[in-house]
Amino acid sequence: MKKVLLSITVLSLLLGCASLSTQAVSDGVERGFVSVSSSANTEVTPDVADISIAVQTFDTKSLQKATTENKEISEKVISALKGMINPANGDYVKTMDYSASPLYTYSGSKRNFDKYQVSNTVIVHTKSIDKVGSMIDKAISLGATNVDNLALSVSKYDDQCNELLVTATKKAQGRANLLAKAASTTVTGVRSLNVSCSANNSITPQYRMLSANIGGADMEAKAASTSIEKGIVKIYATVNATFFVK
Repeated sequence: MKKVLLSITVLSLLLGCASLSTQAVSDGVERGFVSVSSSANTEVTPDVADISIAVQTFDTKSLQKATTENKEISEKVISALKGMINPANGDYVKTMDYSASPLYTYSGSKRNFDKYQVSNTVIVHTKSIDKVGSMIDKAISLGATNVDNLALSVSKYDDQCNELLVTATKKAQGRANLLAKAASTTVTGVRSLNVSCSANNSITPQYRMLSANIGGADMEAKAASTSIEKGIVKIYATVNATFFVK
């Protein structure tokens, strides 16, 4: 259930009279104005996940060997992940980064070759958040070595922002009318509207590996499981509005 919290703060009330500020417009008529600020926010459950999964391989003698091993593991991981997503919903798996390079250690000013490293990083973009834990488990079971990032977001972010901005704007206009009436004047039009919308996760998504303390065939049958805590996404809309009055 959405909870929309609205808060409106009057920034200033500037009316066209001798003791208050006025604005000269192109027709030569001085017009007073009232400025108000309003905000609205809502909490929504994220429905899109982006997971960064990497395969790293090493070899102390051959870059070719490290590359070949990485290729074999990466193909298995990518193939399995593609089988767990739904492209019809906009899901995809794509390569984000690939690197192959020597690694060195240092002893004072002397550089010593250590080993070769090959890294292949892919991004999984999916709306099947309920499968994220299984995707991580599967990738690791096939040889993935790193889960570098997990980001959760809202697919209809723009729609949510638009709804909040409309609500905040209507509230700003209502408050401006109320204040103008109290000052024995009337709102005649919009002088300016400044709006903004932003989002943040109230809880950073976390994943953790939970290994069963069992052995033998049971250990093979029951792999480590990954628990995902989705949290919520808060979306904020703010409207700073100025209305002409007479």
